Amino acid sequence: MAQFNPSSKHPARAVQAWLILVGAAMNRQTFTYLGLSQLMYRRNAAGVLDKILGHVAFYCNEQGLPPLTSIVVGKGRGTPGQEIPLDMASLDSARERVYAHDWYNEYPPTEEELAAAMAVGMAPAAAVQSLPVKRARRA
Repeated sequence: MAQFNPSSKHPARAVQAWLILVGAAMNRQTFTYLGLSQLMYRRNAAGVLDKILGHVAFYCNEQGLPPLTSIVVGKGRGTPGQEIPLDMASLDSARERVYAHDWYNEYPPTEEELAAAMAVGMAPAAAVQSLPVKRARRA
């Protein structure tokens, strides 16, 4: 059985983060970057989560899902990082949408879907030819 390891690429780690955050959201929990990094890496590695969480954030935007990464916050400030595509003025309502969503009814995204969402999300506006298409529901 495959496992996440120190050399796992960002899209694979984004799948891991998705799984952890879905469980937290369904239990109305938040994580600090430090706490999430300790779960994922078994050590303090909060500084490596920005791109990993970016995959999840852009995927949620693309699919019209509540911003799952809004439940990951800085230890001191209590808010998500500045690079997370989220309107900080509506942070509380965004979190409530995350907590109210039935995440267990969503198929987890694949590494490829997360990587594609990140690529589109990071592309300059002029480079994006069309809006991303929501993925089809799986049976």
